[in-house]
Amino acid sequence: MGNADIGLIGLAVMGENLVLNMESKGFSVAVYNRTTSKVDAFIQGRGAGKKIAGFHNLADLASSLKRPRKVMIMVKAGEAVDDTIEQILPVFEKGDIIIDGGNSNYQDTIRRAAYVESKGLLYIGTGVSGGEEGALTGPSIMPGGSPAAWPLVKPILQAIAAKVEGGAPCCDWVGENGAGHFVKMVHNGIEYGDMQLICETYDLMKNYLGLSYEEMHDVFDSWNKGNLNSYLIEITRDILAVKDTDGEPLAEKILDTAGQKGTGKWTGIAALEFGVPLTLIGEAVFARCLSAAKVERVRASRIFSGPRIGKPTDAEKKAFIDDLEKALYAAKVVSYAQGYLLMREAAKEYKWNLNNGGIALIWRGGCIIRSVFLGKIKEAFDRKPDLENLLLDPFFTSILEDAQASWRRVAATAVSSGIPSPTLTSALSYFDGYRNERLPANLLQAQRDYFGAHTYERVDKNRGEFFHTNWTGRGGSTSASTYTV
Repeated sequence: MGNADIGLIGLAVMGENLVLNMESKGFSVAVYNRTTSKVDAFIQGRGAGKKIAGFHNLADLASSLKRPRKVMIMVKAGEAVDDTIEQILPVFEKGDIIIDGGNSNYQDTIRRAAYVESKGLLYIGTGVSGGEEGALTGPSIMPGGSPAAWPLVKPILQAIAAKVEGGAPCCDWVGENGAGHFVKMVHNGIEYGDMQLICETYDLMKNYLGLSYEEMHDVFDSWNKGNLNSYLIEITRDILAVKDTDGEPLAEKILDTAGQKGTGKWTGIAALEFGVPLTLIGEAVFARCLSAAKVERVRASRIFSGPRIGKPTDAEKKAFIDDLEKALYAAKVVSYAQGYLLMREAAKEYKWNLNNGGIALIWRGGCIIRSVFLGKIKEAFDRKPDLENLLLDPFFTSILEDAQASWRRVAATAVSSGIPSPTLTSALSYFDGYRNERLPANLLQAQRDYFGAHTYERVDKNRGEFFHTNWTGRGGSTSASTYTV
């Protein structure tokens, strides 16, 4: 019988740093990598002199582990995870635990959990957020899968996770099968939204207000000391201060084509599947897609002209910066509200018992979207665990009421100045739609009934009672069956 507390497969950046994190918390770790030279390099390099043992095959790694065995897979999402599971199963036994710590699609995790459990083993799909530094010093960890596995891995995962006030770990059980990876996917979608919102405020400061990089740095530094205090605001502040070798701002030299690895897209697809209006995150994903069409945009810029932007006075600049801060905060509230709506619908579908306040605590530290703001979300769900929408919590209601005028001025300025602000404006449109008792969908239902006999409900009749009108006088009384995707 072995004596290593946990094994880890996949010694890329995240894998290596998680191993070092585990070892620093007193755990002994066995490691394996498909390219075995990486194992030797790690053991002789960063892992030298530590309670880390390297192996060139999985059978030996399995033999080195305490029972029930626990192994964490940190390989590229997709086929590589399935291949690794197939290699682990023959050398593991019933009751042993496989943990996928990569960015797997939650539907793959649902499938894998059922498959591994059918073999008598336990499975965890866990989101890990915080990047390279977080993996080493304390990430946010979102585990879900076989409930019986949680007590067995909890001491390790909570030990290596980030800690917030009072030493609370940013790691707790999320739910069954794919719940952990679903919550991580929504985290990444919110991350897309936060980043795009910040980019739009930067664009307005730069191209409408005409602020220098030093001035923008100062604004973000100020914001990071208030309600917007967060990791992404902090790193934006730092980025804006960095100069290239010629003394010019480095950000100006970076090509404006955004990359993406797919988790934001998955969040948008899930929103469409569940019928949740995830408008802000959707726009953030599309903004990256539009940015990638650089050659085409350059051509279009030579064909189309936009409005001339007048130069604001110093007093107007100061007032607009204050408006921007409030607009950014309000839009951020909408983004998180939409993300929580998506998690709520998924929980209904898959019968997950999600702890919404607990998820906010998991995200409170260690991860990319960590911020003071998340503490307020936890408080909202502590006040009302079955809260329908974050916008209805008194704290967030007051934020939006206070921000409305500023938010509208920012949106109007962006549109009239020709500065694209898809997430700031779509968040405002969602808010206006949500707060309106009556929307023009009555006309839409009439159109659907006109061309397709899809029927409609009436305001003066009971819900669930459907009607059809022969709008042209040429149609019959037959209507289509009613259904909603």
